[in-house]
Amino acid sequence: MRMRFTKMQGLGNDFVVVDAIRQQVSLSAQQIRQLADRHFGIGCDQLLLVEPPRTADTAFHYRIFNADGHEVEQCGNGARCFARYVRDEGLSASDSIRVGTAAGPIRLELLPDGQVSVNMGQPRFDPAAIPLATRARAPAYDLGAGCRALRIGAVSMGNPHAVLSVSDDLDQAPVAELGPRIERDPFFPQGANVGFMQRESASAIRLRVWERGVGETLACGTGACAAVVIGRLWGELDEQVKVSLPGGTLVIDWPGDGMPVTMTGPAVRVFDGEIEQ
Repeated sequence: MRMRFTKMQGLGNDFVVVDAIRQQVSLSAQQIRQLADRHFGIGCDQLLLVEPPRTADTAFHYRIFNADGHEVEQCGNGARCFARYVRDEGLSASDSIRVGTAAGPIRLELLPDGQVSVNMGQPRFDPAAIPLATRARAPAYDLGAGCRALRIGAVSMGNPHAVLSVSDDLDQAPVAELGPRIERDPFFPQGANVGFMQRESASAIRLRVWERGVGETLACGTGACAAVVIGRLWGELDEQVKVSLPGGTLVIDWPGDGMPVTMTGPAVRVFDGEIEQ
């Protein structure tokens, strides 16, 4: 059976978006890995499924699968592409769309300038919610298992994140070395996305992200949110921060504890196609 898909990208973080409302879709982990393969498939960081709503207060359900075939809880860049896709496809006529995810509902706002703003919900710091292999919440944790001694921040943006501060040139940061080690460190029982953050000012940072199950990507929306949240906790950043990633720029707003994080950035349709399931 042939499956229709759309290739999309948000700051170079690229996605295969599949409509599971108007066509029957049944994909195994192996099939997802094949679709994500950049040599033998379509190529993507994540595959996104557009599904019917599962609750009365949402318009759609949004599922995310990493390139390794594993389903994950949240993806911010993907959420913006999801909003652009359902609007372009005529599945929604609204500028404000409430969507269900494995991490809970989120709200997507399509702005007049073509950007998409996403209410990503409140960050979670409780170790059991991230999760972490500790019971004590702290603004920073010492991590030394399997790698050099590191000081990290940890937060869940619907998925687990570790954030490191980089004082030297971010371009020279050992992302390929430390990223996979921290991702699989026992301190993170479900793995972690790992952000390497360089502060330029209180309102601007540079960021590189090693994504769990993917590797380093050009952009990571939840990673940008996590970096700003941790930077705010450490007293280093303002309420609104411009986050410069290798693929482009996001604007992250977080008023503080008890409030949701808002992410604003682009979403671009690249091409449409069909492929055998």
